[in-house]
Amino acid sequence: MANASDYLIGANDEHGLNPPTAGKRTPIMPYIGRSFYENEFNREAKTNFILACLRCGFRVYDIHPEVQDTSISTRVVRANRAGLTLLVTFAYNAFGTGTTFNSARGLEVYYSPYNPYPSESRALSEEIFSEIVNFTGVRERFVGTTSIGVLSNVNCPSSLVEAGFMTNFEEAKLMLNPNFTRGVGEGTCSGVCNYLGVNYVPLELSNYPTIRQGDRSNFVTILQILLNQYGYNLSTDGIFGGNTYRAVLDFQKNNILSQDGIVGPNTWTALLNLDPTSKILRRGSRESAVLYLQKLLLSFLYPITMLDGIFGAETERAVRAFQTENGLIADGIVGPNTWRALQNSTGRPNNQ
Repeated sequence: MANASDYLIGANDEHGLNPPTAGKRTPIMPYIGRSFYENEFNREAKTNFILACLRCGFRVYDIHPEVQDTSISTRVVRANRAGLTLLVTFAYNAFGTGTTFNSARGLEVYYSPYNPYPSESRALSEEIFSEIVNFTGVRERFVGTTSIGVLSNVNCPSSLVEAGFMTNFEEAKLMLNPNFTRGVGEGTCSGVCNYLGVNYVPLELSNYPTIRQGDRSNFVTILQILLNQYGYNLSTDGIFGGNTYRAVLDFQKNNILSQDGIVGPNTWTALLNLDPTSKILRRGSRESAVLYLQKLLLSFLYPITMLDGIFGAETERAVRAFQTENGLIADGIVGPNTWRALQNSTGRPNNQ
């Protein structure tokens, strides 16, 4: 097997969210009265890809760290200056006018015949396509060609993942589903590993070492990225310094963990949400599993306006509505029966 640290993997997400790129959104989703924006999926899938690549030992470079849209030319310049081994871009497809739902659906992965490495780009795309299907079970469409700027103009093999259609009602709901976005990111990383001949390291607790203040590694970067998802504002520099230590202590306090500042199995489990369904959540809970619950409920079209990891009145209303509609006792408490129903649900039907 090749050494993952020899490779610099580029990650890119199409469009922006602050402000949202015009037109890059679903039709208005029923029950919640708003669209899902394309970059809500793109950025989350890219982050999951980066986390997986770091765990596998790659060096990673994000060519679009901004929340706002950034020009293709700027991203191409960044990619070429970095000397990437390869680049993967995340996007979500659309068909028709974009104002109504239709039946177009499925995964497409693209490469450019005008890229300096067209055959390598095709091989990369085929590996990614196959592994996303393996990880998510999404409907297959094809690996195809396109001449769009990022794919054509970067000086390395490059692929574009169009993970589904935001104009398909069921696939639109998947855009914000944390299980799906993680599956796309992990599947893409597995495809990259296959292409480069590198061992894919699974998302399992045993693959996360204990880390503490003073450490420097990919796993410290993973820690910092994960903590930022829970509202901390850390530099993702891979150095376990004072700010990271204090954020770990606060996270451990909120998740009812031993507050020692050491990131071991229990803290990793909470950070990664490896076992959220083992938690019993209710009004007032602030554990990491609450953020996972909120994302899941919103993807199922239960109104959640604040993805903040705090189980407040809005989250309780959404839980009660889900319980009522799924034949459960509507007590607003998320225990084994509610978790089981959530894991088996595809969300509310289209009432339009």
